[in-house]
Amino acid sequence: MAAVQAHHRLFLASTCAGQQRRRLRPSRIAAPCRAAVSGGVRTAQSPSSSSSGSGSPSSLRLNLDWVDPRVVAVPTSSPGAQVEVEKLRAIAEAAADRAEMHDIIGRQRDNWNHLLLHSNNSLALAASVMAALAPAAPTVVALKASAGVLLASAAVTMAAVNKIQPSQLAEEQRNATRLWRQLERDVRATLALAAPVTRADVHDAMDRVLALDAAYPLPLLPGMLEKFPKTVEPTRWWPKKKQQQQQQRRAAVNKSNSFGSSSSRRRGARGNGWTPELEEEMRGILRVIKAKDEHQYITVGKMVLGLNKGLAVAGPALAGTAAVAAAFIGSGEAGAWASGAAVLGGALAAAANTVEHGGQLGMVFELLRNCAGFYRKMQEEIEANLGEADVERREDGEVLETKVALQLGRNTSELKQFRRLASPSFKDDDVKDFAGKLF
Repeated sequence: MAAVQAHHRLFLASTCAGQQRRRLRPSRIAAPCRAAVSGGVRTAQSPSSSSSGSGSPSSLRLNLDWVDPRVVAVPTSSPGAQVEVEKLRAIAEAAADRAEMHDIIGRQRDNWNHLLLHSNNSLALAASVMAALAPAAPTVVALKASAGVLLASAAVTMAAVNKIQPSQLAEEQRNATRLWRQLERDVRATLALAAPVTRADVHDAMDRVLALDAAYPLPLLPGMLEKFPKTVEPTRWWPKKKQQQQQQRRAAVNKSNSFGSSSSRRRGARGNGWTPELEEEMRGILRVIKAKDEHQYITVGKMVLGLNKGLAVAGPALAGTAAVAAAFIGSGEAGAWASGAAVLGGALAAAANTVEHGGQLGMVFELLRNCAGFYRKMQEEIEANLGEADVERREDGEVLETKVALQLGRNTSELKQFRRLASPSFKDDDVKDFAGKLF
């Protein structure tokens, strides 16, 4: 027992000597801590332990009362990163301002559509009444001249209104307002992230700004979108990718699955949320969108555009013909026929103007183009993911599946029915159902 106690005392003495020698050495680890915080973290014995003289760890407590958090050194970002943040913040402010501008101008142009519609109809119908009363009135010349002037004015204003299509302009501004607000939210979300803002983030946001400006211009002349295009194409409000990249992406999409190897299937490969089944779903959805949804909106858009063109020409032509006929009212035997032609032409011009602008065919055409653009954008997003051979560089598969399901107005479980449509043996003519249920 005495030997054990002697050995214990010898061990404690050597330990204390080692601690004293370590205190004399310069500390290389505590220096940065004292630089960051005005001091270090020290422990103090409780009153009970000091009185008892016990040095056990249970008698020690952490004393942080003397730490001043105001002097903690917080690492600041580099000046270059701060510049990128300021650029992105400027883009967010510009997007908010653009959204407000499009909202105001959209309401203004919607008012144009209603005011010009009622004004042109009033001109045409009032002139028709004057042309009908002119043969029996003693003041034939006054009524004839008034009817001719009103019909000519109606023809000119109808032609101008048909050229700019106020209802279509209003729809452009409404959609632009929504997209500008979406861009602002995306930029604000990027700024709110803890990750540093890079130059690529700024370039991507700037490309989206320029694409939106090109898709939905504010000025009427020049710069207004063509209201009667020769070919109907989906509206594009997102940045264009390089043609070479698009061709490579489409070629990659048509190839076999990234999980097509037997070894991957044996392992049950699942990378970044992607599985062979999910790839089949995306390929099937992509095929249905191309064959049915986008094709439907383009076809109906062509029909609406043709009807709108016919009414845009018929309205001013009928009003102009009625104005010419009003000039012959009261001139011999042709006077009665001229009066009837003026009345009929004015009434038909008012009817054509009501169908065209009261039915807002321009707005319907723009809506169809926007819907086709919505499905075209979804196609490119799916192709961009399927065209990337490395699944780790794709967007997370489960997140993409949820986004696609929400955009199509479906549940994620409903997307499984599109797997069989990805087979090459399945023909496009055999596709009966549409991908989208939302619109």
